[in-house]
Amino acid sequence: MAKKYVVSVLQLYLNNEPDINLRKCMDKVEQAASQGAAVVCLPELYASHYFCQSEDVSNFRLAEELDGRSFQAFSQLARKEEVAIVVPFFEKRMEGIYHNSAYVIDKEGKRAGLYRKMHIPDDPHFYEKFYFTPGDLGFQTINCDQAKVGVLICWDQWYPEAARLTALQGAEILFYPTAIGWHPGEKEIYGVKQHGAWMNVMKGHAVANGIFVAAANRLGLEKYLPETDGIEFWGSSFIAGPQGEMLAQASHDKEEILMAEVDIDQLEDVRQNWPFFRDRRIDAYGSITRRAID
Repeated sequence: MAKKYVVSVLQLYLNNEPDINLRKCMDKVEQAASQGAAVVCLPELYASHYFCQSEDVSNFRLAEELDGRSFQAFSQLARKEEVAIVVPFFEKRMEGIYHNSAYVIDKEGKRAGLYRKMHIPDDPHFYEKFYFTPGDLGFQTINCDQAKVGVLICWDQWYPEAARLTALQGAEILFYPTAIGWHPGEKEIYGVKQHGAWMNVMKGHAVANGIFVAAANRLGLEKYLPETDGIEFWGSSFIAGPQGEMLAQASHDKEEILMAEVDIDQLEDVRQNWPFFRDRRIDAYGSITRRAID
């Protein structure tokens, strides 16, 4: 494993045209690879608009089976550019079972790992429980080329247990493909606090685990349902270091390719000086597996 390598996250406008989204993402991966990225991460459900704004069975047509269109396209690209790619996609496992998933494809074009989103939200215009079965592969650290990566997806980002269990398996960086934004009618009142809470919890994962954290978010207003305000995805993708420091951060309003270096010596130094893993009281945490402690 390399001591240093460059990672990249893509912040993109995405629409309801899978061919356009695929071509755009492939172009951006090529650009990131040309700038030296060893691992590139796409936003959540990259291939379409965020269809979970409604409960509509016709949206299941967007799903693809394992090793289908997304895998074939990005596998060839990974091999051509010699870059590892995190590819989030709508997985059809079988009739009636679908997942919100992500491939980790290594630079040889092989599937290094597969993650299925564990935490599934059900909020206004984030109706994911209608579409997705909770993941059953658990939390994983995936070895891809010179990097040890963990992948978690969007709603997973609010759960410290997910970050901790992935980090304990040796991950050096947590990638969060994401689709998070504002309800336009709430933005004026709650927008700053909502965005701040997201940034704080994600930086907290970096600090608490002494790990690099990278979020690849969607961008822009996606309003395709009549008589709704849509969702304004707030962008603000970022890469943070193991003390929560911002190594790269995107805007709220434009497409960007973010790049940052993962330095294993820095990670080791932080964990030696802030030995949170050493001082964990694993003998006292049994109740964490209970729904509530009465």
